[in-house]
Amino acid sequence: MLIKKGFSYWLLIRRMAFYAFLSASLFLIVSNLWVVTSTQNQVYDSSKTAPHRSVALVLGTSRKLSDGRANPYFDNRITTAYNLYTAGKADYIIVSGDNRSKYYNEPAEMRKALIAKGVPSSIITLDFAGLRTFDSIVRCKEIFGQESITIITQPFHSYRSLFISNYFEMDAIVVVAEEPEAMQSLKVLTRELLARPLAILDLYVFNTEPRFLGEKEELNRP
Repeated sequence: MLIKKGFSYWLLIRRMAFYAFLSASLFLIVSNLWVVTSTQNQVYDSSKTAPHRSVALVLGTSRKLSDGRANPYFDNRITTAYNLYTAGKADYIIVSGDNRSKYYNEPAEMRKALIAKGVPSSIITLDFAGLRTFDSIVRCKEIFGQESITIITQPFHSYRSLFISNYFEMDAIVVVAEEPEAMQSLKVLTRELLARPLAILDLYVFNTEPRFLGEKEELNRP
């Protein structure tokens, strides 16, 4: 009798674990489908075909990879922002990213890279509290007062950034930066597959707020 009870107990645990795994997998799949299909018509692959928006928001990433090499995600976002500006499709640029220490400052690095390409410093605004995509987008609306924007990031990241923007009723599009080769981006793509369901939980379950909000700020204008 004791053996039977023990066997039933472990069988129940295994079944519960299986159904938990099945539920999590289903949520992962449905979340990714929802995020992508609800935003894919807002993604443009060229500054030439994208409509004009006064403000472009460049989402931050490190200038260098962990091994010291140039980060293609960073370089391609900067190139796309430059092309968007020179094509007359954006008048002002917000660079938003992490500023965790004096040795790591994504917005400052993006600003330097844009200026090196010829973008006037007077039209670049730095957002030092864009600790993650959610924070960058909410701060763009609440702190810098922008509701109609062009977001610049890679394709894999575009859908989640738009999903968050749509939730906050922003008129947003994405002009995508070139994506690195598949082998280089596999780790990033895997992380993004997990980040999309977390974004849904942030928005619809946890009512998450940016880590730092603060006072309203004005855009840099010539």
